[in-house]
Amino acid sequence: MEVQSVSGENENVKQKENDSCEEQTDAAAREDVSSAGSKAESGSKAAEETTARYNRLKLFDKVIQKSLNRFIEHASFKVFASMFLPLYKNNVKRMEEIHKLFTDVLQKSIQEDIIQLMQEGKFESKFNELDKLENEAKDNPDSAWRPSGVPEQDFCSFLMPYYQKQKAYMKLELKRIRAENAALVERVGAGRKSIAQTEQRISTAVDEWKATVTEFETLASSLCPAHVFDE
Repeated sequence: MEVQSVSGENENVKQKENDSCEEQTDAAAREDVSSAGSKAESGSKAAEETTARYNRLKLFDKVIQKSLNRFIEHASFKVFASMFLPLYKNNVKRMEEIHKLFTDVLQKSIQEDIIQLMQEGKFESKFNELDKLENEAKDNPDSAWRPSGVPEQDFCSFLMPYYQKQKAYMKLELKRIRAENAALVERVGAGRKSIAQTEQRISTAVDEWKATVTEFETLASSLCPAHVFDE
């Protein structure tokens, strides 16, 4: 009897061990399936994120539409009817029509406001600019800027390129202004030279005119002496 009881206990232990092994196997299988499913979901999400990364405008529209749908869901017929319970009890069908009209007008109004905000904020051009910057950064072999942990160095590294550009711009402006001043000096010098030549010609013409007048007076006095006119 003792042998039979011991053998029975051994069989029970073996059965329990087999059951526990089967449960562990089933649990491992379920974990594998769930992990595979999660990996597939994460892969699909990564693919969607990659696709959305290059189409920010569609992603923004999708998010806005999803948020709008959730907002409209909160304005359900049940909530709407609870606010106007007497009207709901009198005419349920009419209440449903009013609720449908209300949600349609509300959704249309919100969409129009969103479109207006997008136009005023120039969202499309800014999203395109972000895509352009991302593509340029992807093709750029240089690593992106990262803070060093020292505020003074980061501040200097941020402002130094700006000041260098300003310095180069000021040099070009100074060179241009000096060239314009040199051209103005040449024009002023040429004008002064022209004025001096004109004055010289006028002075020469006046001297020649005076000499001509003197010569004419001398000739006239020699041809007709003064005493002839006196007689």
